[in-house]
Amino acid sequence: MALSTATSKHNYSAFLWHAIFLAFAQNFMDVDTVIPAMVIESGGNSLHVGIMTAIMMGGSSFTQLFFAPVLSNIPFKKKYLLFGINLRIVSLFSLAFILYLFVAKNSSSVLWFLFLLISVFSFSGAFTNISYIDVLGKSITKIKRKSFFSARQIIGGIVILSTAFLAKKILSNNPFPGNYAIMFLVGGTSLLIASLGFWNIKETEPSGTKISGLKSFVHSMRHELKHNKKLIYFLGFINTQGIVISFIPFVMLYAKESFNTQASDTGLFLLFKVIGVVSMSLIVLIYNKHIKYNALLYINAANSIVLAIIILFIPDAALLKWVFILGGIAVSLYMITLNGVLLEISGNENRSLYTGLIGAGNILPTLFPLVSGSIISKMGYHFFFSLFILIISTSFFFIYRLKCEK
Repeated sequence: MALSTATSKHNYSAFLWHAIFLAFAQNFMDVDTVIPAMVIESGGNSLHVGIMTAIMMGGSSFTQLFFAPVLSNIPFKKKYLLFGINLRIVSLFSLAFILYLFVAKNSSSVLWFLFLLISVFSFSGAFTNISYIDVLGKSITKIKRKSFFSARQIIGGIVILSTAFLAKKILSNNPFPGNYAIMFLVGGTSLLIASLGFWNIKETEPSGTKISGLKSFVHSMRHELKHNKKLIYFLGFINTQGIVISFIPFVMLYAKESFNTQASDTGLFLLFKVIGVVSMSLIVLIYNKHIKYNALLYINAANSIVLAIIILFIPDAALLKWVFILGGIAVSLYMITLNGVLLEISGNENRSLYTGLIGAGNILPTLFPLVSGSIISKMGYHFFFSLFILIISTSFFFIYRLKCEK
């Protein structure tokens, strides 16, 4: 059955329901501030933050290489979408349980068990994302996509902003580890409500490319890379600009080690990051018919460089709020452009393949946080921030060659 305007409108609402309650959950399971701070307070150091960030940012995307060959063969993916989000819900509830019962007694022995649950949370997110992109692409008409992405960001941003105060209060008014246990409990409950939106989706069109295994998947990737030059430049873009997502957790570590920030400061940083997300999302929503993806890509690259430069000259923790505001802008723009450009350069028949390829090609964002801990310990934060600026600067070349006209 072909996608009708009425079905598109129905699915638009279903995806927006998910986005709203996912936004509510986001502050309580924030991968840039809450989870890194939890790892640090559980006894983690720069190595642990690096491993955690690699798992959550780059490693989870890389696992899409293994998920994509399987999911590409499946024409209807709604049930796999539901399986993935339910697994994330279970992992959040399990994190809350472990933190509440065990961390205060023996944090060193439980730290790696927390990493296991974080891995389940992240990898199931990667599994879900393949189905999400495919189902979204064929469930909402093309003309409504950019509107959806910007609306998702702004409405979600408003929800995030309103709940940031609650998250700050929970972190500040409760001792460790109970504060983080409550955070993950609220996050898991909110994600459970968000999953109702997926249950309500009407998946009308089959999609997928038959792939018999990993070898066939690699062959298909080579074919797409050869015949779609924009895909090559898009891979270059995510391997340069993409490291901004894994950068912010190290700002949290820098704040902790340089200014001895506490749980109350984590709540403030989360609030300022949300302000950046909401502000940028509002601008994109208002001007989405006039701003091309290409312009957004350039703006974010420049913003990311300014973000790192400011850190180099900050004398005290009070001024870090500007860093997290710019960090929120960077995250907002990256997520809007990442999914939007991916949908533009792919089609219904190869969208799962492309999502897996992007995950497999997510090499630098995977390696960057792994080596960052060692770089920081041996070279210092100034060298680390300078390296970040250098990598981001190279993204301008790929953005120029990408030339996304929509």
